[in-house]
Amino acid sequence: MTSPDARTLDILNRLIAFDTTSRNSNLDLIRWAESYLAERGVTSALQFDETGEKANLWATIGPADVPGVMLSGHSDVVPVDGQEWASDPFRAETRDGRVYGRGAADMKAFIALCLAHADDFAAARLKMPVHIALSYDEEVGCLGGRQLAAMLSGLEVKPRLCVVGEPTNMGVVIGHKGKSSYRCHVRGFECHSSLTHEGVNAVEYAALTIAAIRRLAEDKRANGPFDEAFDPPYTTVHTGVVQGGTALNIVPRDCEFLFEFRNLPADEPEDLLARIRGEADRLCAEMRAVRPETGIEFERVAWFAGLETSEDAEVATLAKSFAQTNATSKVSFGTEAGHYHGAGVPTIVCGPGDIAQAHKPDEFVALDQIAACEAFFGRLLGWMTD
Repeated sequence: MTSPDARTLDILNRLIAFDTTSRNSNLDLIRWAESYLAERGVTSALQFDETGEKANLWATIGPADVPGVMLSGHSDVVPVDGQEWASDPFRAETRDGRVYGRGAADMKAFIALCLAHADDFAAARLKMPVHIALSYDEEVGCLGGRQLAAMLSGLEVKPRLCVVGEPTNMGVVIGHKGKSSYRCHVRGFECHSSLTHEGVNAVEYAALTIAAIRRLAEDKRANGPFDEAFDPPYTTVHTGVVQGGTALNIVPRDCEFLFEFRNLPADEPEDLLARIRGEADRLCAEMRAVRPETGIEFERVAWFAGLETSEDAEVATLAKSFAQTNATSKVSFGTEAGHYHGAGVPTIVCGPGDIAQAHKPDEFVALDQIAACEAFFGRLLGWMTD
């Protein structure tokens, strides 16, 4: 087994020690990375969220006046609450050819590789720049990624290509589904349960709306569109949480539920929602015939864009060369890649580790995966200096 460079492992250990669970600030990690790069003569620009407690980092190595390569990773991780770990999740532990710790696979190993190679990039005679992009709050809706994408859209000189280093076992991913999640609030009219004709039952009308969502899910499963590269090969629609009512002898006034679309890039979430709204409008007419103040409202609470990069795109061809593979794939999990691609930067996903380890107790990344990504970076650097 090829062993990774000691500097990469040292940086990964440091990154895992920062508890960047999405509910926390990521500034300690970002400031550390900023300082690390500054010691190598690399200046970073920070983009803060509205609270000032979270930030993206954007650093450029090499000539900034030509299109270059963007290496992207998110700094936040999911919670460890309620999980049983064999070791401290925020203290990296190497054993059995693996590095264990929260974020080891998803996706601090890739960030460690980006930072560890800063010396190599800075020392090389680059013909184009390397951009290191670290984001916040990917795990709760690609919030930092959307802010970075807005910045990319306004650049006069955009990156030529982007590699998002989510764990793919160093396979080249050219497509993933998008996601949009919504909160639906059904406002009924409360009364005694012996007088149901005078009330509007929010729970029942929520159930009818959920049934319409279910019908849409069944239609997508039966009629598509389909893309066999995905599993499952169609857009999925799902209701996950329902809350409503206060007591059995009270006709409920309020009911809320959460639902989501995991859409193929060919399916537009707003078009899917419009089908649900159409049924909701019909139900609202029934409700308001009893009480005019009732209704059904929808609110989008989180989303990320899907990704669809051509198999023949330069970024895909180059990534296959750097990864030494002839294959590409598509995945059902989401990343920030769709936002960057939508901002005009051709993007693929390729990084060390297995998504099957992400979000689990005893999350790990295999040492040979880190070494494989180091080899990827070496070939990338060779291409950038030829």
